Amino acid sequence: MLKRSTSSERSVSSDGSIIDDLALMTDMLEEVLKSSGDLSDQKYIDLKKKAEKVLHDVTNRVNKSSNDYYSRIKKTAYCMDDYLREKPWHGVGIGAIVGLLAGLLLINR
Repeated sequence: MLKRSTSSERSVSSDGSIIDDLALMTDMLEEVLKSSGDLSDQKYIDLKKKAEKVLHDVTNRVNKSSNDYYSRIKKTAYCMDDYLREKPWHGVGIGAIVGLLAGLLLINR
């Protein structure tokens, strides 16, 4: 299970993990819900703005990360495609080796 730390122990940072970001966002939204009694209350307005900012920051980082991963995977796929088009017999050999290893692993079960 994940150990959740309080929002005072965490801050939004560029090197945090997605799990930490989501936990921080959850903590902020819980604070907003706890103080949602009076819409004219200044504390409620401040917490709502802070939660919206955290949500926006986390969303931007998640989108940036997913775009980075997508572009890296796409680049790798193009490199692999180019290599296999240049040397198709290497691809056949690699496929045979992978098939042999998979067969050996499955036969032992």
